[in-house]
Amino acid sequence: MSYLRALKNTYDQNTGEVGNPVRKEFRDGKTAEYMLLPISHTTQTAHIEILVDLDGNFYDAIILDKKSTVLPFTEESGSRSGQNYVPHALHDKLMYVAGDYKKYVETDEKKAAGFTSYIEQLEAWSTSASSHPHIDAIYHYVKKGTVIADLVAHNKLFVGEDGLLLKKWTGDPAEKPEIFSVIAGDQESAFVRFNVHIPGEIVTPIWRNPRIFKAYSDYYNTLLKEEDVCYITGERAPRVERHPNKLRNSGDKAKLISANDASGFTFRGRFATSLQAANISYDASQKAHNALKWLIERQGKTIDGRVFLVWGTKNLDLHGMSEDLSDLDIDWEDPDAMAASLSNKTEKTDVLQEVLARQYRAILQGLTRNIKINESKDEKIYILTLDAATPGRIAVLYFREFNSSLYFHNLTKWHQDLSWRQMRKKDNQWVDYYGAPSFYKIAHAAYGPRPSDKVVKGVMERLIPCVIDQRNLPLDIVKSAIMRASNPQFYSETWEWEQVLTVTCSLTKKLYKQEAFTVALDVNCKDRDYLFGRMLAVADVLERRALGREENRATNALRYMNAFQSNPERTWTTIQRNLQPYQMKLRDKGTYYTSLIDKIAMEIPLDQFTNQPLSGKYLLGYYSQRQDLYTKKDKEGETTE
Repeated sequence: MSYLRALKNTYDQNTGEVGNPVRKEFRDGKTAEYMLLPISHTTQTAHIEILVDLDGNFYDAIILDKKSTVLPFTEESGSRSGQNYVPHALHDKLMYVAGDYKKYVETDEKKAAGFTSYIEQLEAWSTSASSHPHIDAIYHYVKKGTVIADLVAHNKLFVGEDGLLLKKWTGDPAEKPEIFSVIAGDQESAFVRFNVHIPGEIVTPIWRNPRIFKAYSDYYNTLLKEEDVCYITGERAPRVERHPNKLRNSGDKAKLISANDASGFTFRGRFATSLQAANISYDASQKAHNALKWLIERQGKTIDGRVFLVWGTKNLDLHGMSEDLSDLDIDWEDPDAMAASLSNKTEKTDVLQEVLARQYRAILQGLTRNIKINESKDEKIYILTLDAATPGRIAVLYFREFNSSLYFHNLTKWHQDLSWRQMRKKDNQWVDYYGAPSFYKIAHAAYGPRPSDKVVKGVMERLIPCVIDQRNLPLDIVKSAIMRASNPQFYSETWEWEQVLTVTCSLTKKLYKQEAFTVALDVNCKDRDYLFGRMLAVADVLERRALGREENRATNALRYMNAFQSNPERTWTTIQRNLQPYQMKLRDKGTYYTSLIDKIAMEIPLDQFTNQPLSGKYLLGYYSQRQDLYTKKDKEGETTE
């Protein structure tokens, strides 16, 4: 119950957001509207809007392009499915709101009885002390039983020669009515919402009117009678057996809490009723479910139906652990540039320590933004993962509660351990930044250029404990990334392989974090694999410079990279033999690279110059050496790249 208690507390701490619609813009330019729903309310996609005047007379109707509508509902209607025909309190399908439904649709008596239940329910609200003039107007209109007739008369719905609603449009496609474009099924499945028209006034729509929200919540509370001890609050309050659905979207039928198998094996030997397993009050259930839906729409990350959510009690907007740092307002400092500027440092290790210290402070500042950790000792961070195994059930796969200082410490440690020079396309421009790659980039590096959502969500699920619990990286992910980074020919675009290379360097650095590898070239590193990688980088730069900018083909170093990783000694002989024409072409300019190769090779002990496969460290040596050559000036003062 801890996650439900956390969600309920989140609702209580954000009551000012209740009923306030917020428009969210996505990267593709599309927008969506969401809100923290009031108690006893849900959302549904509406197709038709009917306007009535205060006297309960039809005024106009509008066809809607699948507009999400907030509507009052009951405990029973919120969990209806199949042939369980239970009406909502106000807005609903034609079979409930139209008294003349049976006249226009061939239907059974059970469906036809939907209007009777609906109008009795609406009458009870309209005549209660918690009614509203707009609700009274809608009730007086609907009880006339002419909803479909009015829509047909105003050319919003269409009937055939038999007087029944058309199943589908069979006429000229150019004259196809709008209703057939917004509804996937028959006209009879249209969802109707109501509003009130007052001449000369701007009327707040019913689905956004806070007074009507409160009126229905107060009214429905009077209908809740049975009380029991709530497992979330510990207090006696009206209980609930049917809990809301539509957590991930308005069409989601999966429930977080459900028990409908009293005759099977669900309770045998443990409980007599479902309430003994989970007895939750109506108020707590509504608040927890509405807060969860709001958080998912607001900041949740949904991949293939699986929801990853991170939020805080006092600061909802937190940087997700699955993202990189390129969107943060951080003044990134290049370790190479810093090392050059810190000329008063005599030891290179001192330079690197200062670089890391500055980056640590920048990361912490960017991650925490305006959150004052030391002043928020009671701040809690919640991490929640949800997924549905079946269309009707959704489960909590992962839930953890953290103190804010511990969460940010572990998150910063993750970005520090995997800190490497990354690249990302932002606003159609490539930008460099230092930090850990996003989970998606790791999945991209390990499992192909365009991994499926199923693969990505699996990678995210396995990496979350590596961030918040500081566990070791899954070796299969690291090995797969090394294998793909060693095969540049797999990628049609050079930037894709470059991105895979930087991500793999981050993973390898984390795997061998005790050796403290950095982006800056470590000329004092005597590791065999690192040195082999340096040799490969020099061979790559030598041939690339000889080819010039006009020639874009892959160098021998890149073409033999996979074989080099598996059999370095034998493959190096082939690469070095193929380099001879380019060494001749560069003449004196190639002497520097040739002598550098010889210098690096001399540092590898003879007994280690073998065909033993290379670890991912060779990629670190390759990247750092290549980066060093691309940014260093030669003796003549000319830049190599």
